[in-house]
Amino acid sequence: MDVEDRESPFDVASDRCGQLGVHLSTDEDSEEDGPGQETFKDDEPALPPDLEWLEELYEEDDGDGVGDLAVAADNGKKRSCAATARMFKLRRNLDQLDCFHQQKERDVLKAREELNLCRQNIDSLVEQRDNLEKEIERQKAADNTVAVFRLRSQHKHLCQKLQCEEELEGRINTELKQQELELSEVEVELGRFSLLRQEVQEEERVFQVLKAQRAVTRLQQERKASQNLQLKMQHLRDKQAAMLKEEETECQKKIEASQASRKIAAKHLKETIKRMHQQEAEKEQQNRELLEKRIQAVKSLKSNIAATQESLRVQQRRAKANAQKKEQQQRQLRESLQAQGFNSIRHMYQQKQQEEIKQKQEEFAERQKSKRVEIVAKILQEEELVKKRKRNQAPLLQKPSNTGRYPSLGRAREKLLSYLDPCPPSASEERPTILREFSDISSSSSDSSDAEDPEETVHQEGDYQSLAESLAEPEFSGLWDQNCKKLLNEKSTLVQVKQEEPSMPSGNLNMPAKKVHGKELKGPSFISKPEVILFKDFEVGNTYKKKIVLTNISYVTNHCKLLGVSTQLKNFIFINFEPPGSLSAGMCCDMQAVFQPMINEDLEGEVQFASAVGPFSVPIRCTIKKCDLEVDSQFIDFGLHVVGQTISRTVTLTNKGALATHFSLDTSACPCPENSHIQMPSQMSANTCQEINSQNTKSDNQRSTASVVTGELQPKQESQELSEVLQQEQPEASATSPEPIPEARVSTDVDTEMDQSHSDPIEISLGNVREGEIGPFESIKLEVVFTPTIPGEAKLDFHIKFSDLTSKPIPIQVRAVAVSVPVWVVQPSIDLKICMFDRLYQDSIMVQSRASTALKLTFEVCPEMRKHMEILPKTGFIQAQSNFSAQLKFLPRCSLSKDAQKFFDRDTGVLEVPMTVQVAGQVKPVHFTVQAVVTSSDLQFDRTEVDFGHCSIYQSVRSSVHLTNLSLLPQDFGFLGVPEFIEVQPNDGFGTLLPQETLEIDLIFSANKAKEYSFQLSCKSGINRDFPLSCRAVGVHPPLELSHSLVQFGATAVGDRSTAILYLINHQTNHNRSKQPVPPVVKDSMAPVAPRLFSFSLPKDSDISITPSAGGLLPGERCLVQVTFRPRLLDQEIKEEALRLLHRAKLLRERELKMNRHGEQETKKEVTVETSKGKKPSVIPENSKVSDGPKTEQLTESPDPSDIQPGSEQYEKARASLLYSFTQRCSEYTIPCFVSDGNPPEEDQQVQPAWSPLNTLDLKLQCPAVQPPLVVISNNGHSIIDFQQVAVGERVIKRFTVQNISRESLDLQSSVLDVHGAFSLLNALRCIRPGEKHTLVLAFSPGLEKKYRETLEVQSKRMNLEVTLCGEGVLPAVTSSHPGGLLDFGYVLEKESTSQVLKLQNSSAVAVGFRVQLASLSPSMPQGGADRVAVLLGSDTHSQAQPTVGTQNYSGLSVFSVVPAGGSIAAGQSQDITVTFHPDHSSVNYSDRLTIELMNKSEVCVMDLKGAASSHNMYLYGGDRLTVPIESLLPPLITNQHQPMESQVMERPTIPVLVSLRASYRKGTITPAVRELQVGCIRSTQSSKKSGEFLCDNVASLRQQGFSVEPSKGTVDPGHKRTITVTWTPHSEYKPYEVVQTCMPVTLKGDETNVYRVTLMALVSTAAD
Repeated sequence: MDVEDRESPFDVASDRCGQLGVHLSTDEDSEEDGPGQETFKDDEPALPPDLEWLEELYEEDDGDGVGDLAVAADNGKKRSCAATARMFKLRRNLDQLDCFHQQKERDVLKAREELNLCRQNIDSLVEQRDNLEKEIERQKAADNTVAVFRLRSQHKHLCQKLQCEEELEGRINTELKQQELELSEVEVELGRFSLLRQEVQEEERVFQVLKAQRAVTRLQQERKASQNLQLKMQHLRDKQAAMLKEEETECQKKIEASQASRKIAAKHLKETIKRMHQQEAEKEQQNRELLEKRIQAVKSLKSNIAATQESLRVQQRRAKANAQKKEQQQRQLRESLQAQGFNSIRHMYQQKQQEEIKQKQEEFAERQKSKRVEIVAKILQEEELVKKRKRNQAPLLQKPSNTGRYPSLGRAREKLLSYLDPCPPSASEERPTILREFSDISSSSSDSSDAEDPEETVHQEGDYQSLAESLAEPEFSGLWDQNCKKLLNEKSTLVQVKQEEPSMPSGNLNMPAKKVHGKELKGPSFISKPEVILFKDFEVGNTYKKKIVLTNISYVTNHCKLLGVSTQLKNFIFINFEPPGSLSAGMCCDMQAVFQPMINEDLEGEVQFASAVGPFSVPIRCTIKKCDLEVDSQFIDFGLHVVGQTISRTVTLTNKGALATHFSLDTSACPCPENSHIQMPSQMSANTCQEINSQNTKSDNQRSTASVVTGELQPKQESQELSEVLQQEQPEASATSPEPIPEARVSTDVDTEMDQSHSDPIEISLGNVREGEIGPFESIKLEVVFTPTIPGEAKLDFHIKFSDLTSKPIPIQVRAVAVSVPVWVVQPSIDLKICMFDRLYQDSIMVQSRASTALKLTFEVCPEMRKHMEILPKTGFIQAQSNFSAQLKFLPRCSLSKDAQKFFDRDTGVLEVPMTVQVAGQVKPVHFTVQAVVTSSDLQFDRTEVDFGHCSIYQSVRSSVHLTNLSLLPQDFGFLGVPEFIEVQPNDGFGTLLPQETLEIDLIFSANKAKEYSFQLSCKSGINRDFPLSCRAVGVHPPLELSHSLVQFGATAVGDRSTAILYLINHQTNHNRSKQPVPPVVKDSMAPVAPRLFSFSLPKDSDISITPSAGGLLPGERCLVQVTFRPRLLDQEIKEEALRLLHRAKLLRERELKMNRHGEQETKKEVTVETSKGKKPSVIPENSKVSDGPKTEQLTESPDPSDIQPGSEQYEKARASLLYSFTQRCSEYTIPCFVSDGNPPEEDQQVQPAWSPLNTLDLKLQCPAVQPPLVVISNNGHSIIDFQQVAVGERVIKRFTVQNISRESLDLQSSVLDVHGAFSLLNALRCIRPGEKHTLVLAFSPGLEKKYRETLEVQSKRMNLEVTLCGEGVLPAVTSSHPGGLLDFGYVLEKESTSQVLKLQNSSAVAVGFRVQLASLSPSMPQGGADRVAVLLGSDTHSQAQPTVGTQNYSGLSVFSVVPAGGSIAAGQSQDITVTFHPDHSSVNYSDRLTIELMNKSEVCVMDLKGAASSHNMYLYGGDRLTVPIESLLPPLITNQHQPMESQVMERPTIPVLVSLRASYRKGTITPAVRELQVGCIRSTQSSKKSGEFLCDNVASLRQQGFSVEPSKGTVDPGHKRTITVTWTPHSEYKPYEVVQTCMPVTLKGDETNVYRVTLMALVSTAAD
């Protein structure tokens, strides 16, 4: 019966309690017979990883044999692997069941604890609920409804929590029952398996006994094996000792033989070296002679070049003269042809074409001749090549001749030679085909040779014979002959390659990839093993051999043929290779490379082979012996050591190369100059000579090969090469030649450093090994010893130098530090950071000892610091090689600055105290320092008392105080015990102050009653220090009250408005008045309560309006107040934005100009590059044009904000930009409302009532402004549509466009216009999306001659846009933009002009004609003449009178001109009239009258024109008139009466100005007299100076007479004016009716300096002003 068909009761039980997840099996599952046992083993799964050792154990038991059988016989039965695995499985399942039982017990305990905790919570909640119910009943009895509501809400919340806890108790109880049920089930299962547990325990005991027995037997076997192994090792050692003795005898014999051979080799080597030196001396002499010859050649070349240049100049002059002569002939020919009547241009063109054709024919003939010569040279080379191949192949291989391989070559050559003879033009057409045939035939024979070196194969005729015949070679070849040999080898290998070339097409050798049987072969067809033939560390005279295996890696049968080796390896490498014939894919063949070095230098090359697929090569590298030296460390740090010790370190010097060298240690600062600087120049010179010789041989060979084709160019090439060689030699010689002065300096520096090093005690020294020989692949250890004698830092720098010239010296640095004190403080500077007075601070002092015995320590504190600092313990013992810790206590007191003046800085608070530690037996104490910064802990108010003043009971008063932290540490603070009528902010009076920080604290006082308040605020710091602050205030009950003292507007868009309504109430009545404390005598005769007046004071430029802003209130009455918030953009903001936009536009223009200028410069560079071959172009005009740009830009200045006027283009652009980029802003306004004490008295109602500041009310407004969703994009952004003047009965249509700039769609609506009015909306409104626009069409049709005005609201959810519609219905009329009167042009410079524009608007329906008349141009001027006479006769009575027509120009033309003088204005159109003021000399009396009248004689306007001209940009005007306004009748200048001023000599005549001042005398008081003078600066582009200056002299003397001048000096910008105020105040000594007169020079500095002589005349007048 199989195991799978049986079912045990344990399995059934496990199926019933499947949730336990534990499966147990019994021994019934394993009780089987022989076949059943085999089935079980087959079906048994593999053991887990942790029981794999059991399987190994049983495998070893199977192999043990007799021992296991004996143990099995003793136990009485045999245990199988399956039985042991079953035992472990049962133990694992039982352990899992035990763990599951423990987990269930923990879950049950946890559930019980949670249930108990939940029940406790329920009990506490029930108790709280009962208490709340009792409290509710108590509060109901007390009729406290507020408390009842609060307690009921708590009761409700408590009942909800109780219900949740009860539900939680039910859930926990259910879970507990479930856990207990599962626990009981697990316990039942444990009881069922108790017998099985006993059985498993018995089996485990038996298994342990069996395991111990097996271990004993295994130990015995291991001991036997170890004994056998020891016997084998002893036998092996005896055998090795015998072999070593035999090797020693053989080695001794080899050493003796080598010594004998070395003596013989040394003798031959000396002879060879001697012969080499002789050869080198001879070659050096030859090189010198060659160099002298070349120098002579260079000199002759220079003379030849000079002669050639002179001949070239003569040829150029001759060619120039011929060209001029030819041009003259052409000119004469052209003139003669024109004189004969022929077309000279056509004739000249035909003649020129004929000459060009002849020239081309001659050039073609020359090319034919040169090509003929080249082809003949190639044919001769081919013939010579064929002959050489025949000669070389005859003795080597018996192969068919080349003529048989190329039968058609001779015929093609003969055919080509026949065609090369001069032939008629008809035969020229066949020539390309014949040449093509010849090229095809010759390519098969020459492609293989041209593949390697196409340049050298062309010139091979004369070199091969000369180089092949010279077979004499020196024993040791020099470097100067190397290139010659390379050339010979290359050419010989080239000949060999051509001789051994197979007869297949050469194109197959160069194919990069070939397809064989559908597979593509890339790379070489053979590979070599090794890949690179390497001869490493070779010696001259020895022979080295290498075996190379070549493997066919192609996909076909291939063969391999040796072509040769590289040219430079021809004399050193010999290849032993027998061609193997055809090789299948994967087959290989052998080759041997023999290397016989003759020169001691590195060599590289390759062995070249040919195969059926293509050529391939094997690289060869040969390297000489070299030195590769290095050290394990170039920096040695001994660290910290005590004086008297000896420490050593080692440096390992390793030679990784195969060449031995001699080393030495040099302790100087730099490498020895004898080795590094003196030998190098000779080496460099030898190298340069070798390079020059090699270059010379190359150049000679190239010239010899090139002379076959171009023999005429040989001298030039030789001269060029000689000049290049000399140029290369000069810098090399200058670079390598040693200079004596730097070497002397180096030697002196080294000597001084050596002297210094010898003078100091040597603490760091080198070991015994100072120099020696280091062999190849050896390592030597160098010792460095440190023996400190003096405390301090020691260092040593030395170099390891080598005899090998290629090895650089290796620098090594050694550093060490010596100390002498055995006891020291670990932290020599103890920093206590920042400390406060009267606070305790502690720190530890760590003392370290390196002594070998215990020492006594005594800590000492200076007497000055004993009140503030203490060290505990004062005395202690420190053990050997240990540390000791002491406690430092620091309690700074306020007397620190007095007690320790030399340690404490009172200004900075820095304390630095030196401390000592006395060590027993040590003379020098240990010093350390205690540092701290001591600061105070004070908090300081900026004032000691705060007076809030009078405060209304309806409002609050805020007062700010500044609290400063005088400490260097942050401190916490808080205001405690604050009364209920005051509030402390920020953060309710709590916070932290940083060091030296000052915080503004707001104290907000709110009076509860009308009384006096006096209290004290207490501010405590974090260390419990108290800082008081006294406060006082007076509570006031105002007669009026605002219903709301705070108004918070909603978010209002710019252009919209928000309105708030509040009430102003007068609560004062007779009843209230009687309650006020009044004396009993006055109570019966009290007057009735009077009304109160109020007035709101709005700030300037605010967005707030209040209606009504002023009024009166009767007792008990209230007034409605409407507050409107209309946000708008400030004018200053718009101007600043306009300036920013202008600046940005200016930057963009500058960038464009810069880019354009850069592009022009690039084009100029291209032009200059193109024209550099010819004549140089003139760049001066272009530069001048370019330079004008920046100058004009520099003159343009950014306009002032005042220059940007509202309504201008920049203004509107800036306004639109601000609207589109508007961000939310919130403004707060506090508007005072002043209240009077009562009405004015009845006797005089004009008297202002008394206003008391105690009755003032404050209204606080919070006004947030947001971006408008709708903006007006037409009409320059204005929301006012002005239809202007429209004729009655007509209809004018205007369009008004709005845009949605928000992110939401807006549904637009409009308000209703007056049905019977003149305005109407013609289209409907719709919903517009974000970014869309909508146009409103509005019409205006007036019916009467009057003005119309109406408001249209475009409504949306977020904004109401108000559009003001205005217009005027008029009768036909023409209006002027200037209302008439005076039109003043101001000051201008003479011979300059200024203009002003007048606009005439025709509002009528028909065209109207007009004309403009000037009084100066009128044919009859009766009025003008009368004015002049009146001015002349009445100058005393009317000092400021001026005639209508004043001064005119000297030229006779009118100073004022008008354009146009007449015309017609169409209906609804306007006409601009430009009035220009253009004076030709300086005067202030220019005047004229301008009259604009219609054709019906009705005057539109009459204007008086006035202007002044000055010859300088600075002017002064004002004061009294000294002359009449007519130049022809001007009186002489008034001279000053003061004689002292006449002595002053001025460069320019002064300009007189009279200023009279009249002080008024009234009621015993004198009012000072004030006059003003104007100083201006004329703006002109001609003026180079930007601003002008003025200066008033003699100011000090003026003050003595009572005059004051403000300002006395200053600057005036162009186009601006400055006012000089002159004030006269009579002194107490002034006599009545006395005239005070003085002179004040005023200097104006502009483009020129002018002096005005201002005469001041002052007197006192009793007449009223």
